[in-house]
Amino acid sequence: MNPILIVLLVFGLLILLSSFFTVKQQTAVVIERFGKFTSIRNSGLQLKIPIIDRVAGRVNLRIQQLDVLIETKTKDNVFIKMKVSVQFKVIQDKVYEAFYKLEFPHDQITAYVFDVVRAEVPKLILDDVFVRKDDIAIAVKRELNEAMTTYGYDIINTLVTDIDPDIQVKNAMNRINAADREKTAAEFESEAQRIRIVAKAKAEAESKKLQGQGIADQRREIARGLVESVEVLNNVGINSQEASALIVVTQHYDTLQAIGADANSNLIL
Repeated sequence: MNPILIVLLVFGLLILLSSFFTVKQQTAVVIERFGKFTSIRNSGLQLKIPIIDRVAGRVNLRIQQLDVLIETKTKDNVFIKMKVSVQFKVIQDKVYEAFYKLEFPHDQITAYVFDVVRAEVPKLILDDVFVRKDDIAIAVKRELNEAMTTYGYDIINTLVTDIDPDIQVKNAMNRINAADREKTAAEFESEAQRIRIVAKAKAEAESKKLQGQGIADQRREIARGLVESVEVLNNVGINSQEASALIVVTQHYDTLQAIGADANSNLIL
């Protein structure tokens, strides 16, 4: 076979194979013809005219994340480092704008984040920065959406993921938090002590009440016994005066006997 023919066949085969290309999922390919934009190809097997058409670039359609670290100062003159995470993606219908209008999207997004954060944070004191970090994130997202839509980008979400004050301020905050925790613990301990004192006082009052009730019951029983004794003596012809005297003598004798029966008593009957 003629060598020239073989070379032509191989060259033709290579040209034919170069006309086919594949586009990955969540990717768009920009095709140019003689240096001028001609079409955008999406995922799958694609065909282009050899030599005339070329792949100018590939655009990622997946959601991307950019973390931006900003150093700024609050209204009460505290230097902080704030980390803002931005999630964004190329709008599928605006691949042309994303590819041709903006060469470095990360730099553009970073610049807008810096601009918004350094405009919002100096209006707030440090405590309010922590409280209103979501408002700061919303302001960043709003500003980015207004600016980046023109370039074919959609801002999915923005989050303030970290606020790091100056080390001296952080140490002071830790001391304040520790003091607050000690104060809270002391308040709880004081309340517990108060509850214990009240409970003890209630218990003592209840005990004295019961003790007094017992003494009163005892005295009522003694009085009832005396009345019954007087009635018994009256029935056998002894008047109340004599009965009372006899009862006193009897109780006195019983008391002496009880004292004498006590092993620790020195009384001699």
